[in-house]
Amino acid sequence: MVQAPTQPETETLLVEFPKTLKLYVTQEQFAVLAASNRELRLERTAEGELIVNPPTGWETGERNSKISGELYVWWRNAGEPGKTFESSTGFTLSNGANRSPDASWVSQERWDALTPEQKRTFANICPDFVVELRSNSDTLKSLREKMQEYIENGAVLGWLIDPQNRKVEVYRLGSQVEVLSNPTELSGEEVLPGFVLNMRRVWG
Repeated sequence: MVQAPTQPETETLLVEFPKTLKLYVTQEQFAVLAASNRELRLERTAEGELIVNPPTGWETGERNSKISGELYVWWRNAGEPGKTFESSTGFTLSNGANRSPDASWVSQERWDALTPEQKRTFANICPDFVVELRSNSDTLKSLREKMQEYIENGAVLGWLIDPQNRKVEVYRLGSQVEVLSNPTELSGEEVLPGFVLNMRRVWG
């Protein structure tokens, strides 16, 4: 893992790229780009394709805040087990992709197993628990592929929350995807014992 420079030298250029054009960067280049563009949520696929996610609208931002807040409250009341993270946190998955779930949690055992080098910049780990919240610009296809990638790289439980259709897809390691229609709450199950997300706060 290469530590990104804290204040990289930059030159600002305005360039418009068509959606059909794909950009590919190395891990080192991605780290520098992320450090230079902290206002953007950048991701990188396992193949090296750069994904640029613009700032979210207020509705998505508010929902994200509520989800991360509820996860934090559970973590604090449960004795602060493991590590919780919000949407701006990036991780390097074992397949080489750099991803930023909208909310996530890593168990203390797995976090402690990382070396100091693996914890630098983008920790070399896939969270045990991940949440992806669909915004108006997201396609279900891309989010489903991302959720499957999380499961294949170490996640045990994941929620794909789709406010547009009031549905939640629950991903579990070793199980088929479960689709819930307009649920009133979601359970953290055995992964996050006692964590219950009140969906009325999310749906609005």
